[in-house]
This record gives sequence, structure tokens and C-alpha cells, in this order.
Amino acid sequence: MRRYGMALLATAALMLGACTGGGGRTPQPEATEGPFLKGSGTLRVLAGSELADLTPILAEARAATGVDVQLTATGTLDGVENVVSGNAAKSYDAIWFASNRYLQLHPGAGDKIGTATKVATSPVVLGLRRTVAAKLGWDQHRPTWSEIAVAAGEHRFTYGMTNPAGSNSGFSALVGVASALAGTGAALSAEQIAPLTPRLRAFFAGQNLTAGSSGWLADAFARNAAEKNDHAVDGLVNYESVILSLNAGGKLPEPLTVVYPADGVVTADYPLTLLSGVPEQTQTNYAAIADYLRRPSVQQKIMAQTWRRPAVAGVELAEQFGPKDGALPELPFPGKLEAANALIGAFGDDLRKPARTIYVLDLSGSMKGARIQGLKSALTGLTGADTSLSGQFARFNGREQVVMVPFSTKPGQVRRFDVPEGSFQPTLDQIKGYVGGLSANGDTAIYDALFVAYDQAAALAKEDPDRFTSIVLLTDGELTAGAKLPDFQARLAQLPKVPVFTILFGEGNVAEMQQIADLTGGRSFDARTGSLPAAFKEIRGYQ
Repeated sequence: MRRYGMALLATAALMLGACTGGGGRTPQPEATEGPFLKGSGTLRVLAGSELADLTPILAEARAATGVDVQLTATGTLDGVENVVSGNAAKSYDAIWFASNRYLQLHPGAGDKIGTATKVATSPVVLGLRRTVAAKLGWDQHRPTWSEIAVAAGEHRFTYGMTNPAGSNSGFSALVGVASALAGTGAALSAEQIAPLTPRLRAFFAGQNLTAGSSGWLADAFARNAAEKNDHAVDGLVNYESVILSLNAGGKLPEPLTVVYPADGVVTADYPLTLLSGVPEQTQTNYAAIADYLRRPSVQQKIMAQTWRRPAVAGVELAEQFGPKDGALPELPFPGKLEAANALIGAFGDDLRKPARTIYVLDLSGSMKGARIQGLKSALTGLTGADTSLSGQFARFNGREQVVMVPFSTKPGQVRRFDVPEGSFQPTLDQIKGYVGGLSANGDTAIYDALFVAYDQAAALAKEDPDRFTSIVLLTDGELTAGAKLPDFQARLAQLPKVPVFTILFGEGNVAEMQQIADLTGGRSFDARTGSLPAAFKEIRGYQ
């Protein structure tokens, strides 16, 4: 169980609270102003990527308290895995995820964390273009998740949502929809998922945009809306704060109406959480930062700058927050790890719109040795060989098409694998065997191979258009053969609208790889300092 400790007013009080682990749940009364608590040095925090928008406020906190909060971004599953394994405690003093609920389902997690201080809240809701919301009548009437699912299944609107295996907003949306459709008012069980599959599939039939993070999803939505391109969708299932931020940014051609489902939501509460066993000075630093962040004046700043709701009583909500016509019930979260994991797994294999992933793989001579072994390890991990928490949900999914486009001096033979809906291990084993046979030799014809990948995407889309299609480009060196970037730019308008996710690796041209990602609406991932398997797993959230 977790404990939401109030912002402690003295270091000794914090230490007393920390001695009880995370076992109790204490109320968080209205915060007060007064002299700032003081600390010194740094507070190293493993945090959700969306909290980068608090950087200006944390800079002010440093000036007021003497504590420098250093955020290191992580995904939901990677963060949980780091805490449960004990690795987080080796490099960090605290964690700051959107929610600790999934973490606390893991055996032993309570022993790894101490005091938690709620800093802000944001429910996961639906934001729709104003005209679409009005057409559906949802600007006047609050629909239930069931009504939303039916409308999505009938293609009356389309939306974007993050991948539940890579982002808390997507996971919260999945939990909320499933819990509401179950209609029991109790925590969802693993046994309830299969009967809900047809209705959940209807809901996800309306999803035409996916991402591994809430921030990237919002940026992609805004870009596509401004360009009115083929990837433009009618709305987003995301944090309320993201939707209000988009409206406030003034870059949307049409503002979003926030739709608050009548039967409830799942809310992020952003608990800044101390890890167990930290030194006294770290506890002092944590107390100073927690006290600072919960002051009413700072809560007002957090609301004004990030559009998250205050976590303390007595801070008035801005007029943009809703709903105006009633309460916002909280839907139950799964009470067992088995149920939560079954829901994530079902999303990938059974519920979501299936993926088509095309891998463009550099097998030139510079990839010999450790580099090609790293590539083999990364791809083999996606066949189920990686049994880590994040690896389990990064596996190639049921119903997914996996296409390999190897290249060196010229593109090699294309190989396609169709993972079936059930009994997919034999196909995953075939992919593993294919990867094991890869070898490196020759030059680097990047764009010739990209053109082949786009040809594959176009041909396969004619056969089966209702998929999320993406291209992953891995190269470790400069272009040495074939077409060049200007050739790619010249042909881009005639190519299918498919994002390219590039992996920065070895001596690859960083600027050019970033440009390819930007031109196609993709994103680059840096494997120069981290591991190649980690980059491949992170990309899975965008496929």
C-alpha cells in the first residue's frame, strides 16, 4: 500500500514518517505558506517524461530551498521495473510517476518506497474537435464510456491515444474504458477481460494515431491538424492537462472540447515518492521540495503552467476545468497484478488495431562484430526472448505484420512474417531464426532501402489498410551507396504517409537521421549511449 504523506514541516517529522515505510495512508490537509524549508545538494528523481514541463518551477524551487531536483525520464514499465528490481535505489533518491498504483501491485514494491506526496492531479479524458463534439451532442451531454465506444466503433469519430504498454495515460484510458464497460463498480478481474473483447475492439477501432508518450502524441496531433494530412484525427484520449495545454497553445485550427465521461475516469496523482533507505540529507532535501511544491502559491503556478489540477485543498480551479454539471467519479483500478498485466497483454494481442512494422536494417561491413550482435539481441528480444517486465509487453503482437528489409550495398531480399491471432510462438520462432542468420558485409545504401520499405508499405496497405504502419531505420554509418537525401526529399510527396523512426547508432549521421524522422512525422531514438535493445523496445510504444 502507499502512503500519501503531507509536505513535512521538519526533517525530523519526515524521518519519523519514513520509518513506517509506505504502509499507512495519511490525509493531505490544506498546505500553508511560511518560511521555506532548506536543503542542500541534489535530489535525483526517476520521473515520467511528461514532468519535464515542471522544469521552470523546479528551478524556482532550487532558488528557494537550495535543492537541485534532477529529473531522469523513463517510461511507465521501465520505471516500475527499475524500482521493483532495486536498481532505481542505486542511482536515484526518489521516483515521480503519474501514478504509483501499478507499481504497488508488484510483490515487494512497498518495501522499496517510502513517503509519497501528491503534487497534482489530471484525469484521463476525451478531447474532441469542437465541431465533432457538437455533432455527437457531447458538448451538451456527458456520454458514458459505452456510448463513446459505440461511436468509435461506428467510425463517427477518430482519435489518438498512447500505447498502454509504454505510457500511463494510455494504460489509464484502457483501465477506465474496461472498468466502465464491465459495469460492476468493482476492480476489474482477469476473467472479465475476454467477455469485454468485442466492445473494447469497437472502442479501439476508432484509434488512428498512436504514440509512446503523451507529449509526442499531443505534438503529432497538433502537427497533423495544422497540415490537415492523412494522419489527422478528431481528438485525443489523454490527460486533461494535455488537452487544455493544446487549447491554450493557440496552434490548433479548431479547439478541443473536453468530454468528461459520465461514468468516471482514472486520474493521475503525480506522487513524488522517496525511495527506501536514503540518507538523512536526502530526506531533508525531499522534505524541502515536497513542502515547496504543495504551497498554494506554487500549486497555482503548476496549474497555470501545466494545466494540472491542484493537489491541496483551498486552491481554486481555473474556469477551463470541468465538468460543469456534476462530479467526476473515479473508476476502480485493478486490485491484482494478474488483472493489470492481462489487460495490457490483451490490448496488444487482441484489442488494438493491429500493427505493420517494417524494419530497415543496416548490414554493411561496419556492422560486423559487437554491433550486429547487438542488433540480433534487440530483435530477438522482441520475439519473446526478453522476459523482463518491459520486454514482455514489447513482444511482437498477435495479428501483427513484421517486415524485414536488410541492406548493405543494395537492398536485400524482403522477408515478411504474419503473426497469427493465437498460437503465435511458431511465427515468433521463425523471426528469431531469421535474425540469427543475419550477417554484415558491403556498403551503406540507406535511401535505396527506404524506398523499398515504402514500396512494401504501399503494396501491403492496398491489401489491408486498417493497420498502424511504421518504419524503423537502423544504420551505424554514413551513406556510401545509392540515392541520397535530396532524392528522398524529392520523392517524399509521392510516398505513403508512413512515419520513420530512426535509431542513432555508431557513426551514423545524426542530423540526417533526425531530418528523416522530422520529414516523415517520426521520431529519432538515441542508442549511442544506451543499449540497442532498449531503443527497439521504446519504439514499440509508437508502433
